[in-house]
Amino acid sequence: MPEYEIFRVLWWAVLGVLLIGIAVMDGFDMGTAILLPIVGRNDMERRIVINTIGPVWEGNQVWLILGGGAIFAAFPPLYAVAFSGFYLAMLLLLCSLILRPVGFKFRGKMPGAGWRHTWDTALFLGGLVPALVFGVAFGNVLRGVPFRFDEMLRMTYAGSFLALFSPFALLCGLVSVAMMVMHGATWLACKTEGDVRARARTAGTIAGLTMIVLFVLGGVWATRLDGYVIEHFAGVAAPSNPLTKQVVLRAGALMANYAAEPLTMAAPIVGLAAAAVAILLLRGGRHPGLAFVCSGLGIAGVIATAGVSLFPFMLPSSLDPNSSLTLWDASSSLMTLVVMTIVTVVLLPLVLVYTSWIYYVLRGPVTAEQITRDSHTAY
Repeated sequence: MPEYEIFRVLWWAVLGVLLIGIAVMDGFDMGTAILLPIVGRNDMERRIVINTIGPVWEGNQVWLILGGGAIFAAFPPLYAVAFSGFYLAMLLLLCSLILRPVGFKFRGKMPGAGWRHTWDTALFLGGLVPALVFGVAFGNVLRGVPFRFDEMLRMTYAGSFLALFSPFALLCGLVSVAMMVMHGATWLACKTEGDVRARARTAGTIAGLTMIVLFVLGGVWATRLDGYVIEHFAGVAAPSNPLTKQVVLRAGALMANYAAEPLTMAAPIVGLAAAAVAILLLRGGRHPGLAFVCSGLGIAGVIATAGVSLFPFMLPSSLDPNSSLTLWDASSSLMTLVVMTIVTVVLLPLVLVYTSWIYYVLRGPVTAEQITRDSHTAY
């Protein structure tokens, strides 16, 4: 296997891991925020919910930064098209993400019920909107995005903001929201007690079942969609240029990789099975930590399913299929990928060790007694 091909496949896989990291680590923050008005029936219960994520949400955002940085450095054309074409969606995402730190900081500044309800709503939207937008983005990638390159590789985007919210994309968005709520519920099952935990378990069960049903529905729908197939390209080790290939639309192509490599069926199977186990553990009320792990595996399976379905495409073009971006023609140079690999091998373990230490220090449930005792540091 040529060296360039190896590093291209490696960074395709690394990008997938980072996207999973975003969904798993930042996902329970979003799910917890969505559940805030559902499981918190009074101010103290809502403070308990907020304090389960208050000390860790900023660290979890590192995965989002790493994901964006990896796309920028490893796949610059993908970064250019996605951040230009999805500009308004990105702006909506950014505004909703800003609501979380503002909500955490301002909620406790005044004691009034109206004031706190306003920031509780902001936190709820700060969880719901990003979860929905991320899912809608995946749905659009699976369907194809209306862009093209001219002979000078200048990009033209012909879509609109409202066009992003097609029925299939909205279905993917609902899958994303449901699995984030399930993940947030398993987190609250680990970090709370009493009525809050009981409500979280119920909400997580409903969200998990909803996710499974919608995920299966999305899979059935995907079998009826046209997918993208490369008929000719310059080669896996050729210089990056998306216009050196020929791409055609073909019915059922999103399922082609599963037929060619049956082992890839592990992705959707893990997504469904892990979510089902998480639901059973939530209902049983025992081993909440294992339920949290299974919920994370379910998320990983769902995202891996999208990646496997698209491979080797990263961003298909519905406007001009030949302009579609693949890992073979949208990557940085070999030297860039090698340097990035070395930096990642050195720094990523440090991030993982530090993150693990933080969660070890903050282990155990959050209680009303703790918040009352440490009111000067609690949210």
